[in-house]
Amino acid sequence: MAKAKKAAKKTGSARKAAASRKSAKKAKATRPVSKKAGTKKAGAKKAVKKAQLKTQATNASATAFLDSIPDETRRKECKAVAKLMRRLTGAKAKMWGPSIVGFGSYTFEYASGRAGDWFLAGFAPRKNDLTLYVMSGFKGREAILKRLGKHKTGKACLYLKRLEDVDMGVLEELIASSIEHKKAGSLDR
Repeated sequence: MAKAKKAAKKTGSARKAAASRKSAKKAKATRPVSKKAGTKKAGAKKAVKKAQLKTQATNASATAFLDSIPDETRRKECKAVAKLMRRLTGAKAKMWGPSIVGFGSYTFEYASGRAGDWFLAGFAPRKNDLTLYVMSGFKGREAILKRLGKHKTGKACLYLKRLEDVDMGVLEELIASSIEHKKAGSLDR
């Protein structure tokens, strides 16, 4: 019985400590923020700052990377996707980081004004899936995906277990639409 009361006391004191921390955070959040000296005046144009992305274009050989894929089926699928993306972008394959093959490039800009460079179309052979990087948020994307075949999606990724599970004509339409919208900078968000 004494142990139970002691445990209840600890719980009570733990609650008080948590409440104290919350009130301290709240007080900190409501403090007025002072302006720094030399800040820009209203209406002054803000310089666009390039974002330093974790994944950068490299000088590694995309051909050597594709040839090094151990699974023969995955290697053939990747080469087929590379051929398709090269045709659609008109650009040679370039490595982005250690395992992404990208084609072409464009500069994107966030609402905050930060900007960065990324590839127009790209893919990465992963352990469980062939991951294609295609733009999300453009009109017609969902309708195209419904006709594609067996796949999963992420925010801007398309995951395919096997290339044979999808309609290649529809995949080409999806990639071409993604490239077109990236070039135009049009998102339906």
